[in-house]
Amino acid sequence: MNVAQLREDFPALNRKTDVGLPVYFDNACVTLRPYSVIRAMNEYYEKFSGCHRRAYHAFARETASRFERARASVAAFLGATEPSEIIFLRNTTEAINLVARSFAGSRRPARVLTTELEHNSNLIPWMELSRQGLLQLSCFKLADNLTFDKERFRAALTKGADLVSIPHKSHVTGCEYPVREIADMAHEAGALLLLDGAQGVSYGKIDVHALGADFYAFSAHKMLGPSGFGALYADKEHQPRLAPLILGGETVDDVSGGAYSLTEPPYCYEAGLQNYAGALGLEAAVDYLAKADPRAIRAHIASLNAMITAGISGIQGLSIIGPDDPALRSNILNFTAEGIDSVELAEMLDKTARIMVRAGKLCSHAWYNSSGTPPSVRLSLYFYNTNREAELFVKTLRNLINHFY
Repeated sequence: MNVAQLREDFPALNRKTDVGLPVYFDNACVTLRPYSVIRAMNEYYEKFSGCHRRAYHAFARETASRFERARASVAAFLGATEPSEIIFLRNTTEAINLVARSFAGSRRPARVLTTELEHNSNLIPWMELSRQGLLQLSCFKLADNLTFDKERFRAALTKGADLVSIPHKSHVTGCEYPVREIADMAHEAGALLLLDGAQGVSYGKIDVHALGADFYAFSAHKMLGPSGFGALYADKEHQPRLAPLILGGETVDDVSGGAYSLTEPPYCYEAGLQNYAGALGLEAAVDYLAKADPRAIRAHIASLNAMITAGISGIQGLSIIGPDDPALRSNILNFTAEGIDSVELAEMLDKTARIMVRAGKLCSHAWYNSSGTPPSVRLSLYFYNTNREAELFVKTLRNLINHFY
């Protein structure tokens, strides 16, 4: 993998600052966008800025054709059986809320099972519906090093579950969960599986059938695509279980006599005028990643993580969240430093060397608070990061801690 050549595709990486080129280590939050994604989005606004399924003129036909082509590209990227299994939404959060609302309010409240270490997007919707008495939420503990504990999961399943909702990969530790085994255990217990795929789509093509996912939610901005756009894969067999989250334009075929009829999936879930430029941007991102070698990406990122982990080892008071072995943490190195405010440290890294990291409770307030873990500093790596950047981070961190603390 020619990292130097790949970096030329990303304009933000070549933007000179007062302290040099940016070192972008916040990829678990938002990945940077290549020129091809930016061009695809601009193409919609510049050439055929029409709407989908509402008009029959040339711009509308072009918009509809490209919107459905994007859906087909995403379906192929995820290994879906057909494009209609892809529901375009704003992001992972909206996708999870769609599933959550659909599982709420049945005669017997649905039993939902998730982990103790969830992003707020895969916790708060379930918590709120549980508070309203519309479903029952249970959270099971992970292993002591925050890897997945299959025996604890199996024990939690014996108490009953209709839906298991877990991450494909943790945004706090970087650990990938054994989702195929999880899916098999969930299905054997009569539960469906929703995967929060926000961190799972960034390396290249996946196969939702091989994973055993019934639903798979993800955001475009985690995989080189635009903000404010994402999708939910919903297995055709289980789509009837889903109820539209929003109703209005696009979602109905006809209205008469105080009643309405819904249009067919996926359109009944896509209310209002859509983010057509976002769809084209996601398609371009999918095309970019489809050409990449996932094994090469993983190997490169693993090498960077190992280099940084070794470089910061021995710093007094520094503790890594999750497994010590960087090979188990994928692209993430998340740490606390005793006596040092994480936000202050992140700001100093940015101001002194333009090293951009994430700091705080990482949208997992419940786990940080319950475990007593202080706000942390998270590095999240991607294929365009370099050995030089890794070395600069280690040097800068050591200098800051030695000088100020």
